[in-house]
Amino acid sequence: MSKMPPKEIVTSFWQAMNTNDFVHASQWLSPDFCGIWPQSSEVICGRENFAALNTHYPTEGSWSFHINSIMCDEDIVVTDVSITDGIQNARAISFHTVSDGLISKQIEYWPEDYSAPSWRSQWVELF
Repeated sequence: MSKMPPKEIVTSFWQAMNTNDFVHASQWLSPDFCGIWPQSSEVICGRENFAALNTHYPTEGSWSFHINSIMCDEDIVVTDVSITDGIQNARAISFHTVSDGLISKQIEYWPEDYSAPSWRSQWVELF
C-alpha cells in the first residue's frame, strides 16, 4: 500500500468502506490511527476501535459512501462524502493525513442540513 499516492490511498479507503466490512476498511488506517470528531469532542484511538465503532453503528441497512469531491495537497487529503443507509443521510467532511502509506489521522466534521432563513431569500436560490 505504501507506494500509492495519498489521494489513491484515501479513495481506496472509501471504496473499502462501501463494502461495509469495516475491519477490511480499517486496514487503510495506521495501527495508531487517530480519528477526531471535533463537534462531539470524541477521539477514536486505533484502527480496532474504528472498525468496532463502525461495525456497531445503528443502521437500517448497508451503508453507502459516495465521494462528492476530493482534494489533495501532499500528504493531506480532504474529502466531502455523502453517506446513507437508505433511511439515514449524512455528509462527512474529512481531513486525512497520510503517513507511510496509511491514514494516520482523520479530522471529521458532520454538517447537518438546516432550513435557510427567510431573511436572505432575495439573494439566494434553493437547490
